[in-house]
Amino acid sequence: MNIAIIGYGKMGKAIEKIARIRNHKISLCYDGTPSLDLLNKSHSDVVIEFSQPHSAFNNVKICIENNIPIVCGTTGWLNQIKFIKKICLEKNGSFLYSSNFSIGMNIFFEINKKLSQLLQLFSKDYEVTIEEIHHKDKIDKPSGTAIFLAKDIVNNKMKETWILDNRKSKNHILISSKRLNNIPGIHIVKYKSKIDSIKIQHKAYSRECFALGAVIAAEWIQNKKGIFSMKEVLGL
Repeated sequence: MNIAIIGYGKMGKAIEKIARIRNHKISLCYDGTPSLDLLNKSHSDVVIEFSQPHSAFNNVKICIENNIPIVCGTTGWLNQIKFIKKICLEKNGSFLYSSNFSIGMNIFFEINKKLSQLLQLFSKDYEVTIEEIHHKDKIDKPSGTAIFLAKDIVNNKMKETWILDNRKSKNHILISSKRLNNIPGIHIVKYKSKIDSIKIQHKAYSRECFALGAVIAAEWIQNKKGIFSMKEVLGL
């Protein structure tokens, strides 16, 4: 399979390494939004996009509009994702987005969702906090993964919404964000009452866990049309 990588930073290089290990050809590595001519010349079967929030929309759009399947892991631009989904449906495109491509993290999402469902009847008794820790170069804050975790808790009607780094509230989820050195990613969700607490944690040891998931997603999306997430890839 010919894979184009848009966003050739540390994540892009990790994706390149994993893709080559899995016997794929890297047809293009590019920072910024590639031209249609460049994409066509690359003869790419799929694009994996890990760029910056300000360029992700245009990167995804040009691929969908030209019938190139795209797997996107850039966070911090989701205020525009509804328009991308609309274009994808209109063009009969192939688009897969995830805030986190780690296989373990996607299983963690399901554990958190189930836990919030089980505790919903006792929501007034439990304070919920989410802590996320990433490397100092990560731009968005809180992480897209932390927001995704919070949304699942809110959707299960355990809490009203989330707040950031300022105060505790029984009706909200406090999200705390830290940026330290070279930490690839740690997410901790804690449910605490006056008499007990439950804590679940996911820790990524390197970018390769995200890169592997992204390459697996690129393999999976071949010959598929529609809008997907890692749930479909992993059968969750």
